[in-house]
Amino acid sequence: MLDSRFFAENLSELQSALQRRNADPSLLERVSALSSERKLLIQKTESLKAQRNQTSQEIAQLKARAKSDPAAAAQADEKVIAMRGVGDEIKSLDEKLKTVEAEFSDLAMRIPNIPHASVPSGVGSEGNVEARRWGELKKFNFQPKDHVSMGESLGVLDFERAGKISGARFALYLGAGATLERALIQFMLDLHTREHGYQEVIPPFMVNRASMTGTGQLPKFEEDLFKTGLAERELFLIPTSEVPLTNIYRDEIIEPGKLPIYLTAYSPCFRSEAGSYGKDTRGLIRQHQFQKVEMVKFAEPEKSYDELEKMVQNAEKVLQLLELPYRVMALCTGDMGFSAAKTYDLEVWLPAQDAYREISSCSNCEDFQARRAAIRFRTEAQGKTRLVHTLNGSGLAVGRTFIAILENHQNSEGDVRIPSVLHKYIEGAPGFTRENGALWMKRAR
Repeated sequence: MLDSRFFAENLSELQSALQRRNADPSLLERVSALSSERKLLIQKTESLKAQRNQTSQEIAQLKARAKSDPAAAAQADEKVIAMRGVGDEIKSLDEKLKTVEAEFSDLAMRIPNIPHASVPSGVGSEGNVEARRWGELKKFNFQPKDHVSMGESLGVLDFERAGKISGARFALYLGAGATLERALIQFMLDLHTREHGYQEVIPPFMVNRASMTGTGQLPKFEEDLFKTGLAERELFLIPTSEVPLTNIYRDEIIEPGKLPIYLTAYSPCFRSEAGSYGKDTRGLIRQHQFQKVEMVKFAEPEKSYDELEKMVQNAEKVLQLLELPYRVMALCTGDMGFSAAKTYDLEVWLPAQDAYREISSCSNCEDFQARRAAIRFRTEAQGKTRLVHTLNGSGLAVGRTFIAILENHQNSEGDVRIPSVLHKYIEGAPGFTRENGALWMKRAR
C-alpha cells in the first residue's frame, strides 16, 4: 500500500509513476478525491470538537457563576442548546468520515506499487530488458523431446490419472520422478541455508485474510486464490510461501541489529490461474498445485537494492550448479507484479520449446507490503521506528526445474543425466543407474 500522503500532496508525481504501470487513471482520481474529502472532513470535525470543548469550559464557568448571577445561568442554558446541534453535526460528520475512509482504504489497497526509477517502461513482456545470460545452449544431434513425452516414457509423470483424481492442471510424480523432485527441494534448501545465510522455516500452508492482505494478494486478486472454510473460519491456501514468511513479522517492530533477516521455505503453492485458460495446458508449466522453494528478506531501506542483487545471485547459483542455461531479465513496468517496485526474472532454457521460460522471480517491494502489514524496525534502542523493506524471490520453482533437467540433460535414447550436485540426494534410489561416472534416470527397455 502506498503512503496516503501521496494522494493528497504528491498526486502529479504519483499519476506519472502509475502511468508507467498502465494503472487505471479513474481509480487514482477517485482515491485522490476521497483523500481530499477525508482531509476536509477531519479538519471540519476537529474544528467543531475544539469549539465544543471550548464551549464546554465556558458553560462550566457560567454555571459556577449562576448562583450569584441569574443571567449566567441563562447564558449557560443557551450554550448547552447550541452545543446539542454541534454534537449532532459532529456525529453526522464522523459517520460520513467512516464511510469515506472505508472506501478510500479499499481503493488504495487496489493501487499497485510505484516502480523504481531504474525499471524500464513497457506494456508487457516484450518491454523486458535482458541483463545477462549464463551457460551454453546444448546442440542436440536429435530432436529433443518435451518434458511431458520424457516424463511419460520414463514412467515418472502421469497427468491422466492426476486428472482422474483432481481434474485438469494436476500431476502425479512417480518413482524416480518423485525422488528427483524431493532431491531438488533438499538441494535448494541446503544451498540457501548453508551457503547463502537463510534460516529455514516450515510455515503454515493456509493463512488468514489479514496475511493475504499484508502481502498484496487481497483484495485485488481474490479470484486467483483457493479458499476454504470450516464453520465461520476462513482460510486461503497459499499461492507462495512469500505470504506466511512475510507475515511472520506483521504488526511487529524488529529490534536494532536484527536486519537483514533472510528466510527460506519449501511449500506447495496453490493457484487458480484465473485468466490463463488455454495457456500452457500441457504438462507442468502452469499447474494448480506446484512445489517451490522461496526466499524472503527484510532489509533497511538504504540497503534493500543491494539485497535484491544478492537474492538474484542466490537464485542464479541454483541454476549454475544444475548446469542449466538461463538469462536474467529486468521486468518492465507493465510486466511486474502488483507489490513489486523492481523485479528480475530468471528464465531457464527449454530446448523442446526453443525458448527461455520463467523459473524465478525476485522482487524488491520496498515498504509497500510493510505498510499494509505494519512491519517496522528500529535502528537504535528506543529510537524512532521506520517501515522495513521486504523482498521475495523463487529459489527456485521446483516443477519448472524438473522440466529443465529432463529437457536439457536428455540423450537420444530418452534417458536423463542427473547433475552431479544432486547425486548425494539420489544415489542408490530406485530408478537411477550409474554408468561411467554419471548418474542416469533410465527409461525401461
